[in-house]
Amino acid sequence: MSLVAIVGRPNVGKSTLFNRLVGMRQAIVDETAGVTRDRHYGKCEWNGKEFSVVDTGGWTSDSEDVFEEAIRKQVVIAIDEADVILFMVEASTGITDYDAEIADLLRRCWKPVVLCVNKVDSGEKVFDTYQFYGLGLGEVWGVSAANGSGTGDLLDEILRVLPEDTEAGDEHPELPHIAIVGKPNVGKSSLTNALLGEERNIVTPVAGTTRDSISTRYNKFGHDFMLVDTAGMRRKSKVNEDLEFYSVMRAIRAIEHADVCILMIDANAGLEAQDMSIFNLITRNRKGCVLVVNKWDLFKKESNTMKEYTEALRKRLAPFNDVPIIFTSVINKQRILDVLDAAAHVHENYSRKIPTARLNEALLPEIENFPPPAWKGKYVKIKYVTQLPTRFPAFAFFCNLPQYVKEPYKRFLENKIREHFDLLGCPVQIFMRSK
Repeated sequence: MSLVAIVGRPNVGKSTLFNRLVGMRQAIVDETAGVTRDRHYGKCEWNGKEFSVVDTGGWTSDSEDVFEEAIRKQVVIAIDEADVILFMVEASTGITDYDAEIADLLRRCWKPVVLCVNKVDSGEKVFDTYQFYGLGLGEVWGVSAANGSGTGDLLDEILRVLPEDTEAGDEHPELPHIAIVGKPNVGKSSLTNALLGEERNIVTPVAGTTRDSISTRYNKFGHDFMLVDTAGMRRKSKVNEDLEFYSVMRAIRAIEHADVCILMIDANAGLEAQDMSIFNLITRNRKGCVLVVNKWDLFKKESNTMKEYTEALRKRLAPFNDVPIIFTSVINKQRILDVLDAAAHVHENYSRKIPTARLNEALLPEIENFPPPAWKGKYVKIKYVTQLPTRFPAFAFFCNLPQYVKEPYKRFLENKIREHFDLLGCPVQIFMRSK
């Protein structure tokens, strides 16, 4: 998926524009709440095309001594990682020194740049946009991020310069991609090394050793897939280095391009808020998931500890708690092959296509026994169901009044689908369509 980075000096309205772009998406918005750079990452959909947006705004040093250097660093990172740069300036203030410095960097980069002049919220302000042609970045697009005027033309221009979606650098696009994700220091690189049987990735006790997403082909024990080790994702308040910001962007993109994510947590720490944020990012991107509880050898155990721990995890993960949970000790190589078997099983479920006849045979009697609740005296009649041709399991239920089928009944339908068909570890999406 293509990535658009919004760059510019502080207080030009980058976050306002970011929220407007992300808010245009009708379905679930990937504002990965809590995962590093929360509020700064999301997806935008325009004219049937989807792309990711990252807002580099707000990520500057508190010290004014290194203000220019901080801006320069974030722009350099954005240039390196993004496919298109959206450079924002402000109509009323004109060209400032910071604007000129960023423009100087952008003129020398080989990425497409879209120059956006914000706060053009009246006809007179349009005349203030012409001065920005002096930055030498081509066409100028005047918008008002606050009220949305001009954003349609801006999005048309972004789509025009976006490169075609290609899995660049992917040597084996046909193979399943399995990403190992989690907080720093939970044993992601150790698991990769244990599975590969070699010291492929550097492992140290220092959190944040892995900086990039490292992809390796795994072809052993009847499995054949691409294994991706990612940098640890911690809360925004804990991220100080510009290099780590770059690493987290890479980790988020690894989740976007994966088929199945192995989420690793520390047994002693349990499922913390940050782990839940990463889990939400996986489910919102509609990826398969395997939960691995590592360092189980260090956990104090009693007779029913594993069962109780599993039940507690499933309560936290609800409503999507149909996820395989594996307890491992990577250092002792305990149950690490179970992780692979679970990931392969989830991928099989993820790409399963269920025949329409089998779906209707299983689900229509269930619907007849427990029909949708009436709404204002109107009865909903579901005629038939079919699976949609998406990468993840999604089902369309055709009925007479789709607008009256509410979320609780959709959850009931999802549970019935899971009862009849093995979709362990896969998020399921339900759509109600008019017959």
